[in-house]
Amino acid sequence: MSQKPYRIGQIVPSSNTTMETEIPAMLRAREAVAPERFTFHSSRMRMKQVTREELARMDDESDRCALELSDAHVDVMGYACLVAIMSRGRGYHRESEQRLHRASADNGHATPVVSSAGALVEGIQALGARRVSVVTPYMRPLTEMVVDYIEAEDIQVLDSISLEIPDNIAVGHRDPMALVDIVDDLDVRGADAVVLSACVQMPSLAAIPAVEAKLGLPVVSAAVCTTWRMLRALDLEPVAPDAGQLLAGR
Repeated sequence: MSQKPYRIGQIVPSSNTTMETEIPAMLRAREAVAPERFTFHSSRMRMKQVTREELARMDDESDRCALELSDAHVDVMGYACLVAIMSRGRGYHRESEQRLHRASADNGHATPVVSSAGALVEGIQALGARRVSVVTPYMRPLTEMVVDYIEAEDIQVLDSISLEIPDNIAVGHRDPMALVDIVDDLDVRGADAVVLSACVQMPSLAAIPAVEAKLGLPVVSAAVCTTWRMLRALDLEPVAPDAGQLLAGR
């Protein structure tokens, strides 16, 4: 008798179109090399413009989303908005993950919760990286806030590029392969790794192998790190083809 598929739950901004494509793409690629199977389920929080005010209002809806996903008895939940967590202060991912886990437990189906913000930090650390360079689609003040959050976790950010796109739908429409040229302007001298997309909405998965080859450095994204952390929460080998060194199984 075959094993039931793992149910992957995601709490996503209403305007996000990338996490429900990139995370399934990585896990479908994993299905080609591993026996486990996955299904995908989402609950949405309203957000259109990437501003601190909208992000705060959106984050207030996350408890409802966790409750809805726990009704479906998902096996893991991913909070799929990095900047919403980081905009609420240093280390907030720990508080958020614990609160959402409690919401699922109170609903009778205690579920591990992964945040993309926490996953990015943990993924960088798992690579042994202490110095990184980062690309974001955010306006510069939000990028500076993301840099401060990462550095509060004892990771030095050597350089960052802000593409300054406030509209979240426009971010999701970007060509991921444009990042292959954008990193030419990123200072990676002394970096141990590159964060190609410190945003769950900016597509980057297709570009990761090319940028790793170009720079000779490990390359991650918020989506890659979230997938890695979800697999670990499920006690599964964190492997997926063509998603960079973090998911290469090395």
